[in-house]
Amino acid sequence: MKPQPTNPERRDFLKTAGALGAVTAFPGIISAQTVTNAIKVGLIGCGGRGSGAASQAMNADDYAELTALADIDQANIDKCLASLKRIPKTGDKVKVDTSKQYLGLDAYQKVLDSGIDLVLLATPPGFRPTHLAASVAAGKHIFCEKPISTDAPGVRWVLESAEKAKQKNLALVAGFCWRYNNMIQETFQQMQDGAIGRMVAYYATYYTNPVKPMPPASAKPAGMSDVEWQIRNWYNFVWLCGDSLVEQAVHSVDKIAWAMHDEAPVSCVGVGGRAIPAEGGNIFDHFEINYLYPNGVRAFMANRQSEGCYNENSDYIIGTDGVCTIGRGPKPRIEGKTNWAYSGQQYNMYQREHDLLFASVRKNQPLNDGKRMATSTMLALMGRMAAYTGQQVTWDQAMNSQEKLFPEKLDWSGSLEVRPRAQPGITKLV
Repeated sequence: MKPQPTNPERRDFLKTAGALGAVTAFPGIISAQTVTNAIKVGLIGCGGRGSGAASQAMNADDYAELTALADIDQANIDKCLASLKRIPKTGDKVKVDTSKQYLGLDAYQKVLDSGIDLVLLATPPGFRPTHLAASVAAGKHIFCEKPISTDAPGVRWVLESAEKAKQKNLALVAGFCWRYNNMIQETFQQMQDGAIGRMVAYYATYYTNPVKPMPPASAKPAGMSDVEWQIRNWYNFVWLCGDSLVEQAVHSVDKIAWAMHDEAPVSCVGVGGRAIPAEGGNIFDHFEINYLYPNGVRAFMANRQSEGCYNENSDYIIGTDGVCTIGRGPKPRIEGKTNWAYSGQQYNMYQREHDLLFASVRKNQPLNDGKRMATSTMLALMGRMAAYTGQQVTWDQAMNSQEKLFPEKLDWSGSLEVRPRAQPGITKLV
């Protein structure tokens, strides 16, 4: 079954890009008939998500080549290369000489200067605004993992970079993978066509286990700097990950934004905190955010990271004529005046975002997800601000926040004080 794009941006792209042929109708490798030269790919951030993105990039194009890598740790690079070389049809495309394996906080620039055409940005999200700006300045096509910043100044910078990418005719695809899931695209299209009537509320859950628990201070090796320790345990520090709502549950926040046509909410309130003690880090392990939209629609985002608790990753979209449920069962369904369940083939959304990225580069019709990836990230940041402060936060307050979490200067061997964990009612909105 041919996927049905639901948002105008995707619909318009597929309508004008019919020449992309099979890749728009079915995910897979771009036909060699469209190839004139190899696309050289660089990877910045060689962890699990980066390695996965590199594999998908190699599968997206017959003539893609991985030629440069950057990370803070040679062990990560070695593991990444070993895993890629074991994959059939991918290993032969890995052409990374030892001279193009770069280490350190400045390694990203060395990858950009190495002769690549397209870069995969997969470091902790605190680095994303800097890496994205440098990638656009270097004239590279970009796959940018979510979220795109850990603070509002970074979001504003990303919006500037996205506009520059558009002016330079550079592709910019975000790692908000649900937007590329044809099953969810069709589901959202059903709702946009009136299957649930007028939407009145959206409730999303992201209840899961802890992602990367903070090790005790005693586990820190002697002589290791604060900066290195925090980056190696990046998920536990707000300046690096943005907190659990922003780094992980942002996928569900993105679906809320999508359902609201990427329009900004009026305001939000939120609660959150840390139920499980953690030595050294400063993130919350649970949030509940209530967003108010101009038309009176409410959206609720609940996430928790805790062991031994009920887990769920679902969406409940409530309308005047029915309810759409995603995640409670293998396929989305609508119940009410219209009864519907998705019955088509589900594509691999992680692969599809790369298929369409490379296809857009080949056809010189570059995708640009810049504005919506910034909106979704800002929506999560706004919720974090409300929960951290205990205050009602408006969209304008969030967008204009001057709180800059990412350090101005970062020294791998330097000291870096950990900000106290936020205290609602005491922590101020900046």
